[in-house]
Amino acid sequence: MASEDVVGKSRGDTAVNTIVNLAEEAKLAREGVKGPGHQVLTVCKSLFAGGVAGGLSRTAVAPLERLKILLQVQNPHSIKYNGTVQGLKYIWRTEGLRGLFKGNGTNCARIVPNSAVKFFSYEQASRGVLYLYRQQTGDENAQLTPVLRLGAGACAGIIAMSATYPMDMVRGRITVQTDKSPYQYRGMFHALGTVYREEGFRALYRGWLPSVIGVVPYVGLNFAVYESLKDWILRTNAFGLADNNELHVVTRLGCGAVAGTIGQTVAYPLDVVRRRMQMVGWNHAASIITGEGKEALQYNGMVDAFRKTVRHEGFGALYKGLVPNSVKVVPSIAIAFVTYEAVKDVLGVEMRID
Repeated sequence: MASEDVVGKSRGDTAVNTIVNLAEEAKLAREGVKGPGHQVLTVCKSLFAGGVAGGLSRTAVAPLERLKILLQVQNPHSIKYNGTVQGLKYIWRTEGLRGLFKGNGTNCARIVPNSAVKFFSYEQASRGVLYLYRQQTGDENAQLTPVLRLGAGACAGIIAMSATYPMDMVRGRITVQTDKSPYQYRGMFHALGTVYREEGFRALYRGWLPSVIGVVPYVGLNFAVYESLKDWILRTNAFGLADNNELHVVTRLGCGAVAGTIGQTVAYPLDVVRRRMQMVGWNHAASIITGEGKEALQYNGMVDAFRKTVRHEGFGALYKGLVPNSVKVVPSIAIAFVTYEAVKDVLGVEMRID
């Protein structure tokens, strides 16, 4: 969010329909009016680029993503994962290589449409917001401000997150189940059907509210910081990083890393609460949740989850899993942004995050 994906996502991360025009408007106009077929092709290419970026970035850091979730939701009375290195070794020893990537298939199935909708929504919203901003100010050369970029990014995040939230909810459960779990979800669709049948439709959206709230700092700051850093470097040629008004891939990677780190740190407590709320009502929960006989905490809402987490485990519990999340967010977010622009360059898409 947050950490998307709340994050991230947050996960947050999708509501870009109202203000989604912040950074990319001026490119389509420069070659004149295009036919409808050209516009449709451009849209499809942009969606494809966003999907590839999201899927590739999440797969690259899947072991750290799984460990983060395990640390967030494990029962405090039965600690199995105690740190990044120990946790990864424990997963490898008890579940093997496949255990490190458990839940990644579902995550990619979710993140591909999520990222595609998020990036595309941000582009379209940015163009619209920039048009309205120029109309209001009367300055045809006006550019988007960081505040406007924040709004566009937040809107994009909320839209994408809401559209794919049930997939994220069951992905969390699939991720924490082990071979010793009393009941096994066989895959994303089986999990969706089981949760709907046993817990009802509303269960598929448990944790949605903290995800939406986390979208603003997580996704909004990701886009705003990334765009602002790029504009600042191009405008001032800071540290000599701008070459002929272009940024090297490594420079863009650094911008994405900084943006992702700031966004995930601010929104992280909301991501922990979201994950814990997703586990509520799980009749055959994995032992990591139940604590092998210990009763798992039940939450009646977001505020109750915050209160009980701090009361029983201390304020630091809101940041459980932050270390592996911080390690993964740098390459994950950076790869997503750079891959997105690289794929669009290969496909010849005119709309760009500039």
